[in-house]
Amino acid sequence: MTVHFILSGETLESIAEEINLENPKYLKEFHNTHCAKEDFIYDDLVPRKKLLIPDIQKIKEYNSRNDADFKDPKLNPEIPFHPENLAKIYTVESRETEENVLEEKKNALSYTVSVKWIRKEDNVHIFHLFKNNFSEKSGSMMADLASESIRSLNPVEVKTDDKGRIVLIALPKETLDNFTKIKERLEDLFPDKYAKMYLDEFERIVLDPSLFHSRMKEDIFIKNYFADLRNSFTNGKSYLTQSIGEENTEIQLQQKVEHSEDHEIVLRQNINPQGNELDFTGKYTLHKDSGWVKEIGIEYTVSQFGVKNNSGFSLRELL
Repeated sequence: MTVHFILSGETLESIAEEINLENPKYLKEFHNTHCAKEDFIYDDLVPRKKLLIPDIQKIKEYNSRNDADFKDPKLNPEIPFHPENLAKIYTVESRETEENVLEEKKNALSYTVSVKWIRKEDNVHIFHLFKNNFSEKSGSMMADLASESIRSLNPVEVKTDDKGRIVLIALPKETLDNFTKIKERLEDLFPDKYAKMYLDEFERIVLDPSLFHSRMKEDIFIKNYFADLRNSFTNGKSYLTQSIGEENTEIQLQQKVEHSEDHEIVLRQNINPQGNELDFTGKYTLHKDSGWVKEIGIEYTVSQFGVKNNSGFSLRELL
């Protein structure tokens, strides 16, 4: 056995994870069996007190019992992906707050998204997305232009694999064939030199399939709605990569089942702390039979160079 002096913030669970002991209750049991009476553990660990840790062979013996909570089948689900005949409407809100020592800036955008499954070709699912009913607190001309530009492209076509992972984002041929007229209408609605600069860039992106795919893959709705949620669970955890912030910084997320009921499954996502610069929490509620998204709530904070950016994204299925 090994003697470990307990550090502030340590728990039976955190120490058990470090030594690869699956069920933390055996750490407490082992200690109490071998320690002096005055070192007995009743509830929480006490910093600076000693903890007796079993050796590798004893840990293997404990693990062979396969009775750790995280081995429960409910915490290691095979999340399905059966989007056939899906037709849903969602309310969406995106929030941004930027803080520094001098000021705080806030912005919020809300809209609705209709998601419709169209068909399956080989192993690829094809969906159409329609964004509408935009509302932004600033009410600026450029915000109105951006909203109208997005509406003019309805529907956007998204192709996924059998796990719901994005394969391609594109526009239907009819939209591309009519884009000259679409742009002319937008120029009539927004006859401004800055609007023209925006629309010229908009045209460049729309008419370049590769560029359109890469830009739309970072769209806040698309990247969260079609997130890589259905990876295999091992020991109550699965992992995925997500991008956040204006720089589209990639982060590694750990995903656990918060609870699983008859009709829905709730997933929690977290990132390991990286100093005080980055924090992330996510919650997904899925339909249990289809694996389709019902509700999303995401909050994250990025702090750099004296500026703190708080972002939030929420989505809710309309009945």
